[in-house]
Amino acid sequence: MYSVGDLVQPKMGGPKMKVIDVHGDQIVAVAANDEQGQKYTLKAVDVAPYQEDGDFGVC
Repeated sequence: MYSVGDLVQPKMGGPKMKVIDVHGDQIVAVAANDEQGQKYTLKAVDVAPYQEDGDFGVC
């Protein structure tokens, strides 16, 4: 399950989000680049741990 501070992304696509609260099978998250912005309540099964795709920083 997720914890406060985890970075997640909706499985259907969307921005990187930061978990700010956990309520059973739901999380409350905000956009990672705007932690004072709108809060979103999502089902934990609808998000996945955030991870960068590709080789970043490799020339």
